Amino acid sequence: MIRINQITDKVASYIDNADLDLIQRAYVFSAQAHDGVVRRSGEPYISHPMNVANLLADMQLDEATVAAGLLHDTVEDTDTTVDEIEELFGSDVADIVDGVTKISKMDFESKAIQQAENIRKLILAMAEDIRVLMVKLADRLHNMRTLEFMKPVKQRLIAQETQDIYAPLANRLGLHRVKTELEDLCLKYLKPDVFGQLSEAVSEHRAAGEPYIEKVISLIDDLFKKNSIKGQVHGRTKHLHSIHVKMEQQGLTFDEIFDLIAFRIILKSLKDCYAVLGLIHSLWRPVSGRFKDYISIPKANMYQSLHSTVIGPDGERIEFQIRTEEMNQIAEYGVAAHWQYKEVGKGSKRGKAAGTRDAERYTWLRQIMDWQRELSDPREFMSSLRLEMFQEEVYVFTPNGDIKELPDGATPVDFAYAIHSEVGDKCAGAKVNGRIVPLHSVLKNGDSVEVITNKNRMPSRDWLKFVKTAKARTRIKQYIRTVERDRAIALAKELLEKEGRRLGINVQKAIKEGYFLKLAEGFNCGSVDDLLTQVGFSRFTPRKVLKRLYAVMNGEAYEEPKGKDKESEADAKKKPSSDGLIISGVDNVLVRFASCCTPLPGEPIVGYITRGRGVTVHRIDCHNVKNFEDERLLSVTWEGVEEKPYPAKIKIKCLNKTGMLGKICVMLGELDVNIDSGSFESMVDGTSVLEFTVEVKDLDHLYSALSKVKALKAVQEALRVS
Repeated sequence: MIRINQITDKVASYIDNADLDLIQRAYVFSAQAHDGVVRRSGEPYISHPMNVANLLADMQLDEATVAAGLLHDTVEDTDTTVDEIEELFGSDVADIVDGVTKISKMDFESKAIQQAENIRKLILAMAEDIRVLMVKLADRLHNMRTLEFMKPVKQRLIAQETQDIYAPLANRLGLHRVKTELEDLCLKYLKPDVFGQLSEAVSEHRAAGEPYIEKVISLIDDLFKKNSIKGQVHGRTKHLHSIHVKMEQQGLTFDEIFDLIAFRIILKSLKDCYAVLGLIHSLWRPVSGRFKDYISIPKANMYQSLHSTVIGPDGERIEFQIRTEEMNQIAEYGVAAHWQYKEVGKGSKRGKAAGTRDAERYTWLRQIMDWQRELSDPREFMSSLRLEMFQEEVYVFTPNGDIKELPDGATPVDFAYAIHSEVGDKCAGAKVNGRIVPLHSVLKNGDSVEVITNKNRMPSRDWLKFVKTAKARTRIKQYIRTVERDRAIALAKELLEKEGRRLGINVQKAIKEGYFLKLAEGFNCGSVDDLLTQVGFSRFTPRKVLKRLYAVMNGEAYEEPKGKDKESEADAKKKPSSDGLIISGVDNVLVRFASCCTPLPGEPIVGYITRGRGVTVHRIDCHNVKNFEDERLLSVTWEGVEEKPYPAKIKIKCLNKTGMLGKICVMLGELDVNIDSGSFESMVDGTSVLEFTVEVKDLDHLYSALSKVKALKAVQEALRVS
């Protein structure tokens, strides 16, 4: 277990005259507040805040942040108040602790909305002081490291949230070490079969590749000596998550990944970076299109480096990252290192002002602040957040030479909205490098873009098929929603008047006399227009609305038709479907499972209203979900899952030996896994690939079976397939 003197020694090593007493007092207070409490692992609870504080000290953060790391759970989990923290440790520490504290006592409609509101609060807090997020990321990293002690369902929920939100936030802040460890841990719990497979393959590759790494390092060292350059060279294998992403995106097997090894060269000066790049290119042939200069155009998180892939010794593809010591520190610790190098000299107090100035450098953070003000629906806010944070960047120029950072795959419409919302709304065409191009054209690094506007032009629904930025997507959807709402209201009035004539009710008169306002309250709609919109979208039938209107106009109590038991709203929202699902705000609806991702009980899911076919349930990480309309997404959770078989697709790669197919089928049968259908193919390398659609009880059942099949001697791979 970490000791407090280890933490204070670290802080003293990078801050002269550090206020170590503040950290000591925070430790004593936290230990007393959590006294007698143990974690699921059996360790005393104080071990968690100690580990969080140690991670913050590794990032070389100031005393207030380290103290806040020790105290971050006291307000949420004990009787301690923020006022007490402020009185004992000062407003700086109290503000950070308050920003990190979760919203656990608020009553939200669903877990999805609660998660969105937690993230919204985190964004607001980090806008005030970026150190709030640093503490939260350290907290999440230690929780992920000890996730093995949680129940499997909880493991996947926490890992999914970490993959969706916290790893991208770490990336945006330039915390490379935190980001890569979080991503690998997420892979471990979300796709244990893939994680196990890659871990084994990478370990074998690393063992075989050690002599090669030493050979390349020796050649680079010789290059340094011949040219009187001082520097360090480190070789490493890429982390598991990045390998998995590349395999998925490009449809490759592990054996087809050629640039598994990356070398980092750390030099004393900027001129040495470009000099060494030239020397490496003179020694080995560079791969076309695989050079990036992030020194002249840094990433949004201040990352700077030269990247180049070359054909190295023995014809192997290897990647070089070339940077200065300062650039390397910022690449590892992001904004934390930036304070150390840029804001103040060593030994100074790094207070709240430094954190605020750093936050102002992040244009993406300002964009998030704009969204959280504009988007009232928390789920739409979360969708925009995920969309923006997961993208790689391209850099394009305005006609005046200003640089605009856009996500990879961005189009002229995205560029137009990046200039100004009104420019995007009126975008009629675009010129890229002086030539007129279609609006769906993909922009490349270094393109010069000019937007052609037309005052009569309005956003088009077709733009949603190709825009990449959250700002563009949000603005287009807002316009479409306004137009569709107006149409729905007009249609509702027409339908109500038509039905009203049959029932002898004057709808226009009822609206003027205010009866519809009372009716809207009865339907839990905020206004008459909201009620009419619901009718226009067929969520309420005209007959049902007018029957209740008749009762309101005559001062009678409205009763539901016989044969239907009246349920409270809370019960209706929480009524499980026949498939053991709870669907937020929807009752008695047809539910089916998507064939594209075959969700299983126990994994995070989302519902999508499919016109005419009820609700389709997808895995939350399904590649199709990102293209869905936000307003048709529903919060869905597993509840009291029905005992029945669920389909899943698996792939098994094994040696092509006599009886292997029979062995595997017998084992699956013994594990209570039914094979519904399958195919197999013999490969030229003496292996066979078996693909089955199987039926299992839940996610744990599937992964347990795959683990046991993988243990067979002749089996090389046993994976779930999407």
